[in-house]
Amino acid sequence: MLRTIDMVKGELNDDLTLSTVVLTMFDGRTRLSAQVAEQVRHHFPDETLQATIPRSVRVSEAPSYGQTVITYHPASAGAYAYVAAAEELAERGAVRDEEAS
Repeated sequence: MLRTIDMVKGELNDDLTLSTVVLTMFDGRTRLSAQVAEQVRHHFPDETLQATIPRSVRVSEAPSYGQTVITYHPASAGAYAYVAAAEELAERGAVRDEEAS
């Protein structure tokens, strides 16, 4: 991921910065997911959202119906997770706006 960001910065956009990391396809039942999340949060503590998007059949199915998981199956764990991530992003934006004022 960092190599890709560096490549884009060098070739297309020198001002590109990593602002937010969202952990997706997270499976809380596996040790690997927990380890990856821990490492990402260690390397990007300020950028990584607390909300995680779970590995989910509903999340995978939604695009084939031309929908988001929120419209496809709003009561699913994936839909709730995306709403939580959006709320966290909105809160971060509100805090940054207050800091800029």
